[in-house]
Amino acid sequence: MTTDPGPSLADLEADPHPHLARLRSTGPVSWIPALGGWLVTDRATALDVMRDDATFTVDDPRFSTAQVVGRSMLSVDGAEHDRHRSAFSEPFRAGAVRENLGPWLRDEARRIVKSFADGGSAELRGALAAPLAVSTVLHTLGLSPADPDRVLGWYRTIGTAIEGVNAGRAVDDGAAAAVAGLRARIDETVAHGSGPLADAAGMLDADAVFANAAVIMFGAIETSEGTTASALLHLLSSPEQLAEVLADRTLVTDVVEEALRIEPAASLVDRYATRDVEVAGVNIRQGDLVTVSLAGANRDPAVFDDPDRFDLHRANARQHLTFVQGPHVCLGMHLARLETREAVDAVLDLLPGVRLVPGRSAPARGLVFRKPGSVGAAWDVSRRAPTGKV
Repeated sequence: MTTDPGPSLADLEADPHPHLARLRSTGPVSWIPALGGWLVTDRATALDVMRDDATFTVDDPRFSTAQVVGRSMLSVDGAEHDRHRSAFSEPFRAGAVRENLGPWLRDEARRIVKSFADGGSAELRGALAAPLAVSTVLHTLGLSPADPDRVLGWYRTIGTAIEGVNAGRAVDDGAAAAVAGLRARIDETVAHGSGPLADAAGMLDADAVFANAAVIMFGAIETSEGTTASALLHLLSSPEQLAEVLADRTLVTDVVEEALRIEPAASLVDRYATRDVEVAGVNIRQGDLVTVSLAGANRDPAVFDDPDRFDLHRANARQHLTFVQGPHVCLGMHLARLETREAVDAVLDLLPGVRLVPGRSAPARGLVFRKPGSVGAAWDVSRRAPTGKV
């Protein structure tokens, strides 16, 4: 442990990348007083920590998400984790996503874009990325009759509470009310007796069904909203790369992977040491918090050349760790990828001449959950195809 105070929480929330690069240059594991724990900033060490759930566990009373919504697949390990995860895994398999959700996702992305396309301009995170993320997870979990705006409000409040726990704040009454509202909606869906939540209720008790549904919603909304907004912001910020994608639409897949790499929507994952252990020459004590910076791992210069550049031709972009590795690899990664691909395709198909409006976009920020503040865009309404002619 050194006397270097390291970055503050405000530093990590605003623009962590220069701070992570500085820390990484002195070693892959650093003590960060503001976090009250160790921070892992390179890819190799991040993989070691995330794959070793016997030494680095999530099952600790300090784990932020569990404090807000209860025990779930995100906050337990071993056999209990496997039981929680298996109850929800079927709809998120790659084949199930492709076959059952693919056509619906394409139609939904285009429905949302068409709803604002005649206006000639929009803030694309709010107009497309967020509503698509919400409607997709509601549809996938069988909650689609719910009011998307109300669910998004609950989600934002709960997500803020989780961020607050990571920053040392207590869960407030507003978050408790949001949890209660979401819990009531999930219990009502289970009571109807069909769909993924009802299937899970045959394997888990009501508290576990709610907690797992809640963390799936966090993952689905955060990862997809953030990735879609980031992909659009980075692509529209690079006219040359945008022209390439317009000429070769197979490159949309590469846009998505590079967006996932350069700005992971969930930038930090917490683990707790179950024993005294040495990691990369650092002595970590039993009970210590060990936080993995996915943002740091994804810009590790030992793996990614010119790591701060958005490059849709990056050959190894899929080596990013945005979806985590090990037992807690993201359940919804196939859905998140497909959702962002369909969103980008819908924008490029339906909004001719789409471009950023100067001064109307804001870069990503957030301590744990990171996404662009805004993606202000405009397009040529006069060049749009007549309604229904796409």
